[in-house]
Amino acid sequence: MPSENHAQALQVLSYVDLTSLNNDDDKTAIESLCSKVSLGHQSVAAICVFPEWVATAKTYFEEQSLNIPIATVTNFPDGSTNIERAVSETERAIAAGAHEIDVVLPYRALLNGDESTPAELVRECRDVCGNEVALKVIVESGKLKTQDAIVAASEIAIANGADFIKTSTGKVETNATLSAAQTMLGVIKASGTDCGFKAAGGIRTVKEAMQYINLAEEIFGKDWVTPGHFRIGASSLLKDIQAIVDNH
Repeated sequence: MPSENHAQALQVLSYVDLTSLNNDDDKTAIESLCSKVSLGHQSVAAICVFPEWVATAKTYFEEQSLNIPIATVTNFPDGSTNIERAVSETERAIAAGAHEIDVVLPYRALLNGDESTPAELVRECRDVCGNEVALKVIVESGKLKTQDAIVAASEIAIANGADFIKTSTGKVETNATLSAAQTMLGVIKASGTDCGFKAAGGIRTVKEAMQYINLAEEIFGKDWVTPGHFRIGASSLLKDIQAIVDNH
């Protein structure tokens, strides 16, 4: 039924971190992104842009009197082991006006048996974020590949203060998958913490997004799946949401 599709589309929109992480982003592109944050009475959960565009988004939202959280990425996309760099980028992003930080875990270090560097990087970024700025830790599940590695990365992120664990940068061959999502949601459940989950990369339709929502609801129940616990990082997904809403 169209009404069910319409309701689902707006539900999905409420979880979206509307994202533009393109190397050719410019002021016009970011302002265009910012202009698409609402459909009717429903807004996205946040926008996500490169650090150099945080101030542009902040100014746009202030001028439009819009209260939309601004997320950005640090240690991105390579997941370097340079803790000083990650912390410095995070500090600068917060100073520019970022409300949420999506930091890449040093996943290659973890694959090489080094758990202490990823743990310290997350912990130090958590300290910089304090209680006011949300920290999402990208584990790059498509590069970790095995369930054991995804579990280890997720556990390290949660133990060291992640507010969300996020599947992917969207910059590698394999991004969000339902199997990785199930593993990561299972780690959150087992941790007993209030950590949330973000699927990112390659989710282009409301139908695909609903698979992740349904999975989270199966594990945690419907009440858990709110923007405070559940996000979808996407750019092209908005087109499908818009098409469904327009056809209503």
